[in-house]
Amino acid sequence: MFKSLLSLFKKSNAKPSQAVRKTPTTKAKPKVAATRIGELGEHKINIQLDQLPKECKSLNDLLLPNPKSRTGYAQIDHVVISPYGLFVIETKNYNGEIKGGRTDQQWSVSNRYKMYNPLKQNYGHIKAVESLLKGIPKVKSVSIISFTMRCRFSIDPELRQIKSDELVVYDVELSEFISRKLLRLKAENPEPLFSRIQIQSIYNQLSQLNITDSESRKLHVDKLKNR
Repeated sequence: MFKSLLSLFKKSNAKPSQAVRKTPTTKAKPKVAATRIGELGEHKINIQLDQLPKECKSLNDLLLPNPKSRTGYAQIDHVVISPYGLFVIETKNYNGEIKGGRTDQQWSVSNRYKMYNPLKQNYGHIKAVESLLKGIPKVKSVSIISFTMRCRFSIDPELRQIKSDELVVYDVELSEFISRKLLRLKAENPEPLFSRIQIQSIYNQLSQLNITDSESRKLHVDKLKNR
């Protein structure tokens, strides 16, 4: 009897075992893959282009033959065909301060990185497009460079003015700038440059010339990297 009482007393005085605390593990925020970033950027641009007047037609991600290019091709992000001219659009996905002038060979990103002047790059794209069009006697082209809102501009002020045929814009204001430019072109020349039939012809020609073969596209990218 005494032994039973003693054993009960020992149990009541025993220290409760401390529960092992589990340190909550914080999951690292997954990085967004570069391809995903590109897809999101393209989606934003497509939303902007969908807001343009219905008489406009657009083409995306064109790879066109260009014998004057070192790779033999011109890769163009977007082309908008309107009654008053073509808008050739080059998109850039940078983060930081964009510095550069119209005639500079290179532009900088936050004074850390260099890139080839995108206006000069897009000029080559415009000439490639114009050289491929058949049956279109006169072509008016406007160059647009589109950056994300993660950038800020330190560029020639004229590149932000509608009177210029070379424009640098944020992706979220792309449709606004194109619409304003169309109004200015219409005011300068009320007669449309392209008829509805010509707009369709330009669209068809560029669509047919667009190289969709994956091997050719990969070869173009590889040549650019090697350069």
